Amino acid sequence: MHLGPRWLAGKGLPLLGAVLLRMREKRGPQWSQCWRETHPYYDLQVKVLRARNIQGTDLLSKADCYVQLCLPTASSSPTQTRMVANCSDPKWDETFHYRIHGAVKNVLELTLYDKDVLDSDQLSLLLFDLRSLKPGQPYRHTFLLNHQDSQELQVEFVLENSQVPASEVITNGVLVAHPCLRIQGTLGEDGTAPHREYGSRQIQLTVPGAYEKPQFLPLKPPKEGGHPTTFTFHVNPMISSRLDVELGEKLRVLESGPSAELETQTSQLGEGGISLSSLAIGQEEQRFVALGEDQAVVLQMKAEMSTGDLDLRLGFGLCDGEQEFLDKRKPIVSKALQQVLGLSKAPDSGQVPVVAVLGSGGGTRAMSSLYGSLAGLQELGLLDTVTYLSGVSGSTWCISTLYQDPAWSQVVLQGPIERAQARVCSSKMGAMSPERLQYYAQELASLEGSGHSVSLIDLWGLLIEYFLYQAENPARLSDQQEAISQGQNPYPIYASINVRTNMSGEDFAEWCEFTPYEVGFPKYGAYVPTELFGSEFFMGRLLQPRQEPRICYLQGMWGSAFAASMDEIFLKMVGSGLSFLDGHRGKVNITDDCQKLQLHDPTCLGTRLFTPQGPFSQAMLDIFTSRFTSTENFNFTRGLCLHKDYVVGQEFTAWKATHPDAFPNQLTPMRDCLYLVDGGFAINSPFPLNLLPQRAVDLILSFDYSLEAPFEVLQMTEQYCLDRGIPFPRIEVLPEDLEEPRECYLFTKAEDPRSPIVLHFPLVNRTFRTHLAPGMERQTAEEKACGDFVINGSDTPYGMMNFTYEPKEFERLVALSRYNVLNNAETLRHALRLALEQRQAGDRAGA
Repeated sequence: MHLGPRWLAGKGLPLLGAVLLRMREKRGPQWSQCWRETHPYYDLQVKVLRARNIQGTDLLSKADCYVQLCLPTASSSPTQTRMVANCSDPKWDETFHYRIHGAVKNVLELTLYDKDVLDSDQLSLLLFDLRSLKPGQPYRHTFLLNHQDSQELQVEFVLENSQVPASEVITNGVLVAHPCLRIQGTLGEDGTAPHREYGSRQIQLTVPGAYEKPQFLPLKPPKEGGHPTTFTFHVNPMISSRLDVELGEKLRVLESGPSAELETQTSQLGEGGISLSSLAIGQEEQRFVALGEDQAVVLQMKAEMSTGDLDLRLGFGLCDGEQEFLDKRKPIVSKALQQVLGLSKAPDSGQVPVVAVLGSGGGTRAMSSLYGSLAGLQELGLLDTVTYLSGVSGSTWCISTLYQDPAWSQVVLQGPIERAQARVCSSKMGAMSPERLQYYAQELASLEGSGHSVSLIDLWGLLIEYFLYQAENPARLSDQQEAISQGQNPYPIYASINVRTNMSGEDFAEWCEFTPYEVGFPKYGAYVPTELFGSEFFMGRLLQPRQEPRICYLQGMWGSAFAASMDEIFLKMVGSGLSFLDGHRGKVNITDDCQKLQLHDPTCLGTRLFTPQGPFSQAMLDIFTSRFTSTENFNFTRGLCLHKDYVVGQEFTAWKATHPDAFPNQLTPMRDCLYLVDGGFAINSPFPLNLLPQRAVDLILSFDYSLEAPFEVLQMTEQYCLDRGIPFPRIEVLPEDLEEPRECYLFTKAEDPRSPIVLHFPLVNRTFRTHLAPGMERQTAEEKACGDFVINGSDTPYGMMNFTYEPKEFERLVALSRYNVLNNAETLRHALRLALEQRQAGDRAGA
């Protein structure tokens, strides 16, 4: 990555460049909406033959090996071979059968274990893309596990066309939704399981792979009144094949224990099951389930298949609400451009450039500074030229507060700034008063009672609520629809990232956008209505609606900078992570089996061999890479599968050997929960959400409020775009700019007009120090003293963890941010002209 500004040479665009721009407009995303596809089933036979030269972890004996097979797109539970004791060359010759669907990415995981007395040590993990197999062509392969001592594993694969008819799925080219099977029923009264000691005996029902956890039905006397206990399961019939029924009896073992679980134990008295494939769809049935020893239960059941439309949106286009907003915003932008640029007539609404304002993270400093930047844009008449307003972390606090007023950009911002000053400059001690602590406890208890998994980030959201409003704020994000219903304000986009609890945001982060209309992942093309964020979804269907969370909880999530690991803290403070951890990470090697099978398929993943470093190394990684806290949210993509061709999606970097995108069984749709945190852990500005092709942003006004590394967000965004083939200017800055940045930088890529123009504003105090206003020098000692302050440094009042400023400190920061915009008014107008010419040239090329 390099630093530096590049000015667009000349005003005219080459014809080729104009055509490229028009192509971007017409093409948009690769898949704008979802559609239905029909794919066949295949029967897969995997025979684990043998292993050779295996070195175990025991010093005094040879390895006790077994192989575990995991194919989560075809089976809800792993299976495994028998254990071969004390043998370096174990032989199994065991065969396993699966039925796989042709629409999804099927990757088989083969894990070699060394069995110990207490646990099993993982020796190696192989990931084999079944896309490389062809029906009717048996494939025997020897996987090399270790080059040094020739450790290897031999496996034979046989793929055949299945007799099961092909089935239809819904897909957007990245995600696949199968029909969902719902099983409902009650416990009948005609069973033969003894009813003595009523209340102590119960029936446990389990469907492996179902959305629901095991359900318990108490046995009742035949003549006892009341409604029968019901049960419900939602399953993917491809993965889940059986309803397990178990009769248990609770026995009291302690009179008074620390928990109910320790006071009682449940003993198993019998078990049985029902094959789900034997159930007739849409018909009520009575099933007699034998549990052994002359015991049985009767279940009244009905199975229904959901094959209709989904309750979430799969697609890479804009939602209807955002598209309607754009139609109303364009005339406002056109009129503002005419006034700002002094045009003889307003540009055609279809030719106006899309301008996005981006606010970086930085806590209270970022929130306060963004007020000043927006005030400067408003004074120049530029605020009405803006289509999108987005932020990370502290900037989201400013934006979300402004949008409580449906007409905020149409009134002078001095009022909101004064209200913000009153909050920032007031004491925060009241946040810890007995009344507030009781309020926090009640709110968190209510949140937990509604089914939400409460974390420290939720408490942080309540503290932010006090810092920003000093009272309960009933507002919700969907309320902001009123503020954009007529296109009167820019469209707000709040950024968060979905992370892994044991990986840094730079290693893995999935950008999640929050808008008044939708919450979703552009990477997967999966969105839910904002009102349903926090509800429970499975396989694209809404199972349990829940009330939309108040915006304070989202503000806590968007600004959860403390949800870091030790590795991330060192990365931000020192500039590099904990390098000694690299020696404790497992190794990943790739072999391209697609080429060996003479397949030239870019969607086929090469076989990956993961070799762990051992228990001590894993313990070290857990200590230094695990996050101190993160909030768990219901995963609305749960139960969806990755499409067989997902790797060609622009947002995926599966071509990187160790990137999680290359491990589809570990990606978000396969997980129970989302872990949403501050977007600043990835890139401290919401560039990725504004660089989506469907938004077609022409000009980005980037306001960076970080205290150090004023070009870091640009460098990281440049690399992000290079990895994904997204057009973006090259970032090159002179060495003197690194030492003492200017107030504004213009970056363009003249040879590729698909690339946005970027106008970058670091938070610096240069000419503001000597000027009261643009062109007006400070005269009095008081005026000079007001401008003479340092933003960064060890004694700065604007540190990340400082939430309270003195009035003078707040006023200085807002005035500085406002001044830096006003002082670069001509550069802003120049960038707008370039964006307008670029947009109009693209339209002429497509005429």
